[in-house]
Amino acid sequence: MPSLFRFLFVTASLAGLVLAGLYVLATRFEPEQQTVSKPIPGVKIRK
Repeated sequence: MPSLFRFLFVTASLAGLVLAGLYVLATRFEPEQQTVSKPIPGVKIRK
């Protein structure tokens, strides 16, 4: 039984670290916004 608790503790700790890292990446590092314009093939604009 102690090995089960140790396994659960290690997996919970690793999952917590991964989730904390994802949270930090999502909140602290925002990409620069850029305008992207590409022509769409087959679409003609009426003037």
